[in-house]
Amino acid sequence: GAMRAFAEAVRSGAKTGATGKPFKAIVHIGIGGSDLGPRLVWEALRPLNPEIELRFAANVDPSETALALAGLDPAQTLVVVVSKTFTTQETLANAEVVRAWLRAALGPESDAHLVAVSAAPTVAQAFGVPADQVFGFWDWVGGRYSIWSAVGLSCAIALGYDVFRRLLDGGAAMDEHFKRTPLLLNAPVLLALAHIFNRDGLDRPLRAVIPYAARLRLFPSFLQQLEMESNGKRVDQQGRPVDHATAASVFGDAGTNGQHAFFQMLHQGTDVIPVDFVAVAKAGEGEPVNHTILLANVIAQAQALMTGRSETEVREELAAKGMAPAQIDVLAPQRTFPGDRPSSFIMMEALTPESLGALIALHEHKVFVEGVLWGVNSFDQWGVELGKSLATRILAELQGGSPGIHDPSTAALVARLK
Repeated sequence: GAMRAFAEAVRSGAKTGATGKPFKAIVHIGIGGSDLGPRLVWEALRPLNPEIELRFAANVDPSETALALAGLDPAQTLVVVVSKTFTTQETLANAEVVRAWLRAALGPESDAHLVAVSAAPTVAQAFGVPADQVFGFWDWVGGRYSIWSAVGLSCAIALGYDVFRRLLDGGAAMDEHFKRTPLLLNAPVLLALAHIFNRDGLDRPLRAVIPYAARLRLFPSFLQQLEMESNGKRVDQQGRPVDHATAASVFGDAGTNGQHAFFQMLHQGTDVIPVDFVAVAKAGEGEPVNHTILLANVIAQAQALMTGRSETEVREELAAKGMAPAQIDVLAPQRTFPGDRPSSFIMMEALTPESLGALIALHEHKVFVEGVLWGVNSFDQWGVELGKSLATRILAELQGGSPGIHDPSTAALVARLK
């Protein structure tokens, strides 16, 4: 209710900035699960000429914020700060920079441009966010599963609330499928079993995810967090070491780009790397002929990985071209494709809010199934904590504090920067 009303008020121009001008840009500040999901949804569904531009600042690198703010008018910029605890170091450091940018241009009234999405509303209000612009979500929702909540507010404003609602409908449809469909026909279960078989049964530690859709180019990054942060665990829920491999390393890029970058290794490398292809049957915009070329390529790649090309075929082809036998002996093995390299294929009818929601939810449930079968807790991430506490100590040193006791390599790096 409140989220919808706010999104529609900003979008319609009923909610204005400190000088009475409508908002024309949103800067979304968050990192990890507060960033990857919204960024994916915006890239996938954004109009070609958006009424409200949406930009993102995740990295604490000051260049990221400088680029996000470049060319924007503070009087027409809304800032959405997303942090569950409202204590995330990188997010608050960036929020302080952007708050100062607003105040320098508009004075203290500029706090009306601040919006917070957090499970700690009092902390957000202490930062300067007006109470009626703090949107909460449950503290048990992990960031990487949070796109469906108020974390999606920036997208709900910039895309329109109806589009956001349709995204949720697509996710809900997959939830129902997962809940009610027998296991042998259950998409998240089948995908999880295929991935576990490749990871544990065949000892394949990598998996490539290749969406043949420029608008889904961020999907591999989104999945990287969803899978590796959820299931990249070495002990089970009782604290005992697991006796099997867990999450695969996920990487990828949009097709056909990846074909011209790393597919060489997928086809002829020493490791067998399973591939998940995602394709969209109908073009969303632009030249239909080019979309057909895209589809021909994705099907061809899946076929090439599976069937390969025998050395006999290559030898016959080279001989037919008149190549000398000695040269054929050298070249034929280099042009042979072993094949028998597995892939799964997800074909979407069209890229819509509903199909994107279903795609995301499919993988959320798949990760849950894997976690259950591996015996790990898919909903914590203790692996991010150690680096955070060490960074606090090292930051104090870099800012002139007394030197700490470190291993030689760490001490040398700190000394280099002091």
